Amino acid sequence: MDTSVDKTVITRRSNSLRVITSIKTPSFVKTNKRLKRSYRQIRTENAFRRTLVLMGLVIVVLVLGILLTLVVQSIPSIKSLGLGYLWGKTWDPVRDIYGAYPFLLGTLITSFLALLISIPFSFSVAIFLGEYYPKGWLPNLLKNTVELIAAVPSVIYGFWGLAVLVPIVRSFESSSGIQPLGVGIFSSSLILSIMIIPYAASLGRSMIQMVPSPLKEGAYSLGATKWEVIRSVILPYTKSGLFAGVLLSLGRALGETMAVTMVIGNTSLIPKNIFSPGNTMASVIANEFTEADKPVYLSALIELGLVLFLVTVVINMVGKKVISRFTN
Repeated sequence: MDTSVDKTVITRRSNSLRVITSIKTPSFVKTNKRLKRSYRQIRTENAFRRTLVLMGLVIVVLVLGILLTLVVQSIPSIKSLGLGYLWGKTWDPVRDIYGAYPFLLGTLITSFLALLISIPFSFSVAIFLGEYYPKGWLPNLLKNTVELIAAVPSVIYGFWGLAVLVPIVRSFESSSGIQPLGVGIFSSSLILSIMIIPYAASLGRSMIQMVPSPLKEGAYSLGATKWEVIRSVILPYTKSGLFAGVLLSLGRALGETMAVTMVIGNTSLIPKNIFSPGNTMASVIANEFTEADKPVYLSALIELGLVLFLVTVVINMVGKKVISRFTN
């Protein structure tokens, strides 16, 4: 065989090998880069997950720390007063008599009465913004107004209540044959109802807008009216979210301090009716904490905060249980 032919074949084979090598090498490099990027993404994902877990643990530790602090600071009161502190009807720091029942009752009455007053307005705003007029200048104005209500400081509501609401309530009491005090449980409940409307209304609007369109269109195609669609489709579909908004509003009402303190009357007596002056656990702590000059007195106020903490936790747990049952 001619050697020139062999050289030509070898040259062609070598050229083919170079071409194959030049083709394969970039693919290998790309694969390495892709693997490195995948490893980097995995490390980033793991770091992000650890950060989230750490943040969650910090929140849990924070809540447990608050609870532990309240328990430790309440030990002198618990040892001195015992369980009778919870249903004691007299609060007299001068004689070292401390009973939390009037404040517990005042807190529950004002919060639930405010909730009853606010629910019709909250649901009406939620349905109006979520179903009837979701877009337009009027819905935007109403939505911004509702959000502004939540942003106003509570002390402003207290000033407004003293200047405007209390005289109106006093006139109503005078015309109804009730002692015209103006301040009391009813006035504080009215203030609270205004303050908690945005919470249930905002969450309710969001839930109503998330109702699938085929459900509503199917009802309309069967001849249902707007009210029938709201009653039979929207409200059953969003009942868990609406109840969650109510629960959020109740939690806000239980812990409110300044606005309630300014219009509730601040008396340590058990209220005879909703127009009587009273006190809540938050308001009595705000009024008397700086005046507590005895260890048991200070510890009794801290124990009152512990009771408020536990009442809020219990109500939220019951509410979540109800939400879970409705959802199922």
